[in-house]
Amino acid sequence: MPNPTNETWKTVEKDFYELWNFPNCIGAIDGKHVIIEAPANSGSLYFNYKKTFSVVLLALVDANYRFICVDVGAYGKNSDGGIFASPNMGKALLQNSFNIPPDKSILGTNIIVPHVIVGDEAFLLNKHSLRPFPGSQIKNNISKKTFNYRLSRARRLSENVFGILTQVFKIYQRRLKMSPEHVDKVILATCCLHNFLRPSLISL
Repeated sequence: MPNPTNETWKTVEKDFYELWNFPNCIGAIDGKHVIIEAPANSGSLYFNYKKTFSVVLLALVDANYRFICVDVGAYGKNSDGGIFASPNMGKALLQNSFNIPPDKSILGTNIIVPHVIVGDEAFLLNKHSLRPFPGSQIKNNISKKTFNYRLSRARRLSENVFGILTQVFKIYQRRLKMSPEHVDKVILATCCLHNFLRPSLISL
């Protein structure tokens, strides 16, 4: 999975605006717990809030249900937001190690804003990530309700990608009985294969 370039982000941004009506968006992010058999001598490291053992696939996806970049192998006990804050992805975004284009105006306005990724309430706000307004703030506020609706519609792409991945690769429908190191390789392989197959799936 190649590192995204400046041109990659511009294409993703264009697609998000045209397909999902969300400007300056360069991806939707979410995490998926991949269920595994409890590794020997691992204690509670892989034990998650669903009371199963898992490793986490944290994925940033584009507007056409393809993976842009993934972070694989975090312990199941970790939250999506905590994994995102790790050096692999979140800090790389903040430090602009991902070739993100400079801030630009929203189409049709003079308002300059950063390019952002969208996620749910598990993710913290920063320059390049957005989350919904909390429920307490949207009561009787049409503008914030509309924002939440559009963000949610764009954010759900990441959930939909996980659904597609699970349907195409049936291994995700059962507990994986292999070491975490091998699980990580299997997850990465299926993500790359998903991107390879995705143009064919679109044509169908």
